Amino acid sequence: MSVTETHRAIEAVWRIEAAKVIAGLTRIVRDLDLAEDLAQEALLIALERWPDEGIPPKPGAWLMKTAKHRALDHFRKVDLNSRKHEELARELGELERTPPDLVTAVDDPIGDDVLRLIFISCHPVLSMESRAALTLRVVGGLTTDEIARAFLTPEPTIAQRIVRAKKTLGQKNIPFEVPRGLDLAARLSSVLEVLYLIFNEGYSATSGEELIRASLCDEALRLGRILAELDPREPEVHGLVALMEIQASRSRARVNADGNVVLLMEQNRALWDQLLIRRGLAALERANALTSRRGPYHLQAELAACHARAVTAEATDWGRIVGLYDELARVTPSPIVELNRVVAVGFLEGPAKALELLGPLAEEPALRSYHLLPSVRGDLLARLGRVEEAAREFERAAAMTRNERERTFLLERARNARGTSPDEDTI
Repeated sequence: MSVTETHRAIEAVWRIEAAKVIAGLTRIVRDLDLAEDLAQEALLIALERWPDEGIPPKPGAWLMKTAKHRALDHFRKVDLNSRKHEELARELGELERTPPDLVTAVDDPIGDDVLRLIFISCHPVLSMESRAALTLRVVGGLTTDEIARAFLTPEPTIAQRIVRAKKTLGQKNIPFEVPRGLDLAARLSSVLEVLYLIFNEGYSATSGEELIRASLCDEALRLGRILAELDPREPEVHGLVALMEIQASRSRARVNADGNVVLLMEQNRALWDQLLIRRGLAALERANALTSRRGPYHLQAELAACHARAVTAEATDWGRIVGLYDELARVTPSPIVELNRVVAVGFLEGPAKALELLGPLAEEPALRSYHLLPSVRGDLLARLGRVEEAAREFERAAAMTRNERERTFLLERARNARGTSPDEDTI
């Protein structure tokens, strides 16, 4: 394996293991900033050694062990007169002498450092925006740019939120533990929001060369399932799990053999994962059994289920989908919900009616840099035969997106609208 190939492999390992390493270190050192620094130091050592030594059989364990050694070095260098530092150094020393299977043992029902880290990041001392941004950064591994696009917020604002959030957690000495009782309920909504955003970033990446970042989807699903067992009487937890299971079931059908985008209504439904659909519908049944007052994740799961139950695209119950979007808009008013409702109306009542409803959304500040707004407009115009206008909207959408697969797809739609080939388009 060449050095370049090894570095790419290391990057892939880091994307998968970073959150677990940082979470495990945070449990030990009780300092998120320090844990991130130690994890980064372990990554730098890996970049130095692995090209010559090869990638170890258990790279995540290697990174964790290396970071622990760096932590020991750190605490030997700092002033250990503090009782806290003495205890931390002693704990680190004990961990070094403990068999690996016991190192990861925990003292609560969850047994998952990453989930603990999410609850810390979602502590009430932080604003809702800061909680989500911090968790996406340290757990999801997203860049500040990716988080900014997920929130439709300027990148400097997100960067400031993350810095302030870390500082606040350090100043308040937030314990590294999962809350109990009322504290758990108070923090649950922001935890669900974070899991949802992590899943969405994996399901439709805001930037990069691939449409899907499967590791993020898998991690959000894994944590969601754990959370559902922790709080089995909370319908919104089951609603979110149902939504993620059903959405994830379409992953293989969302891209073609070349990795390019395939629209929902054009997907080969035989490729949809029926096991994930069954799991999602079962989670939805659990949510329905717990309440008749559906929350935003519960409602979105119902929307996903409408598509999952349709054997063909033509069998989709668009009337029910529009009704569910009406309900969702009352529960969680949002320009993006309205945009999705317009799409559903386009299938139910036709593109002309949808285009009429789309007009006011163009004035929404939150949607001005949102590439799906011109994309939807382009689709409606194309269906009305206004091909030149449609092509310009697709090109505008392509200029907004940072995802290469989406850009390629949108430019292809622009060419198709005009009836030109890629060669003709460049003459």
